[in-house]
Amino acid sequence: MSVAEEIERKLTEAFSPSEIEVIDESENHRGHAGYREEGESHFHVRLRAPAFADMSRISRHRAVHAALGAELVGRIHALALDLAP
Repeated sequence: MSVAEEIERKLTEAFSPSEIEVIDESENHRGHAGYREEGESHFHVRLRAPAFADMSRISRHRAVHAALGAELVGRIHALALDLAP
């Protein structure tokens, strides 16, 4: 399973989103810190979930990181999050 698929699976299980998009942007960061030839280092996640309705922006980010878990987050160099209810 790719890292993108793992991110999507974990976030879908945790938040039952109405929309989810996980984009591997690693190639856009060639030559930058954290870039790996095999990719799967830089991601952009767009997630829409009712669970975010009463959360602040920081609470949403914390909830996503908790759902992904320390092991998975530790394998990712950069994670851009676009989160809304």
